[in-house]
Amino acid sequence: MSEHQEPDTFAALERREWAKPDVARSYATAFARAADMVVGPMVAAVGAGPGSVALDLCSGQGNVAAGLCKAGAKVTGLDFSPAMLELARAAVPEAEFVEGDAMSLDFDDRAFDVVTIGFGIPHVPDPPRVFAEARRVLRPGGRLAFSVWCGPEVDTALGYVFGAIGQHGSPEIALPPGPGANDYADPEMAFPALETAGFADCRQSTVASRWRVRDPGAPYDYFLEGTARGGALLRPQPPGHAAAIRAAVASKVLEKHGAGPVWDVPIPAIVTVATAA
Repeated sequence: MSEHQEPDTFAALERREWAKPDVARSYATAFARAADMVVGPMVAAVGAGPGSVALDLCSGQGNVAAGLCKAGAKVTGLDFSPAMLELARAAVPEAEFVEGDAMSLDFDDRAFDVVTIGFGIPHVPDPPRVFAEARRVLRPGGRLAFSVWCGPEVDTALGYVFGAIGQHGSPEIALPPGPGANDYADPEMAFPALETAGFADCRQSTVASRWRVRDPGAPYDYFLEGTARGGALLRPQPPGHAAAIRAAVASKVLEKHGAGPVWDVPIPAIVTVATAA
């Protein structure tokens, strides 16, 4: 870093990495095969249907928006990544997609019946502000649902990859301070934040999402090529460190899930649902 260069921030890292078209495409085509499994439970949890007016925050490539449209809702999707919005508009032409900030929404109060956030909460600097904005734009009785990957306390590819980074990654490569990737999977963190924002009847369920792979090292590739936080740790690794990390991930998949030649690798998610009080 030069003496005039500002230190990286979490918000800057997220915007920079998700603006890369190759990262967005890799997420949409590979990593999101697990995220797609969470769409149905989210749409069902908010009760979206014909006549519903829905806002899909952090809409990414549009998979949740597509599920809402299929249920009959009128859908607006919002994301900060032009690369993701390009994918979403192509994939879900029946929805409207806008570029914007989930922490500062340019929508009227009580404009929506439903708000969804598919794996977006770990990517915003201030999740409670997102909850407050979601409550503002929801009518009373409207529902919010958001998904977050489970943390490494359960059997998950996320734990395999980040555990391998901790063991074999270069100590010189680190993320800027920001929210924990799995903080809001914890009801002790999620529910009080939602209640402070004006929600009630907070509930959680687990979705057994997973990847089916033919290479036990594939979870490493998915994080390397198709994520912001994981990719920012993996892409700069020196070759020896990178090889050791990938080998450790493959070894963990073999240890946990057998000799193959096909592996079902778990990456479970928590869906949190709340009602606008």
